Parts: sequence; structure tokens; C-alpha cells
Amino acid sequence: MQEELPVTPPELTTGSTEIPVGMTPQQKRAVVITLLVLVLIVTVISLAIYYLLTANPDKTEQIRDVFIIILAVQSLMMGLVMVILILQLARLINMIQNEIRPILDSTNETVSNLRGTTMFLSENVVEPVIKMNEYMAGFMQFFATIGLLRRSNKKKNRKGE
Repeated sequence: MQEELPVTPPELTTGSTEIPVGMTPQQKRAVVITLLVLVLIVTVISLAIYYLLTANPDKTEQIRDVFIIILAVQSLMMGLVMVILILQLARLINMIQNEIRPILDSTNETVSNLRGTTMFLSENVVEPVIKMNEYMAGFMQFFATIGLLRRSNKKKNRKGE
């Protein structure tokens, strides 16, 4: 027996730098714009590094100080965001414990009540009806066997023949 190996579609092969053939013009335009923006960002960063390396050391120190201030403000903002995130997480946990858990408990209670009702109906309504139908079928068969009852032909032709 020869096993068939799965064939990888050409657009899923690794190392492929080609744009897939099935792209729409809008997707192709988005890829080109993204590549251009990335090239522009790399160019600006390269020029900024070159400028800082060739500039006056005092100017470089000033730019460094500005970046340190920007990083400090960003760090403060990240701390504030983390506090807000922790508060939101605490509210979510509180809501789950105080609002959703009672709903789930109530749902479980309702399901168990429904299960009990179903078992009650099965035992007290359905089973007696089934037993009665069994006895009636037995009596009908008994009477048909001894000749007191004629069987009716339930399979009649649809045309009445």
C-alpha cells in the first residue's frame, strides 16, 4: 500500500515572498502601503540615529533627557492603566459571585424541579396509560381469538376499495 502525502498549497509554503494570487486590489494596495510605511519608519529612525551620532553632545543630552521624561510619563500612564485594569477585574469577579452565581443556582433548581415533574408525570400519568393500552390490546386479542370480536381491517385502500 502506498500512502499519499498531503499536498501543501503553494500559498502556504514557507519561504515564499510572493503576494498570493487570490488577493483583491484593495488587499494588494494595503500590502504596498504597509511596506512603504515600514520603509519610511526605518529610514526616519536611521536618519535620527545618524543625526544623534554626528550632532553636538549637548544637543544629544537634551534629546536624551526629553526621551527620559517621555518614558517616565509613559510609565506613570501604564501604572494608571494597570490600576484601572485591576479595578475592572475586581468588579467582574464581584459581578460573577453576586449576580451570575445566583442565576445559575436558580437555573439548576428549576432544572431539578423540571426533572422531578417529568418523573412524576411519567410514573403517574404515562405509565398507567401505557398499562391500560396493554391490557386493552390483550383483551381485544383474547376476544378476537375466541370469536366474540371481529378484527377490523385497518389497511384500507385510499380510494375506498
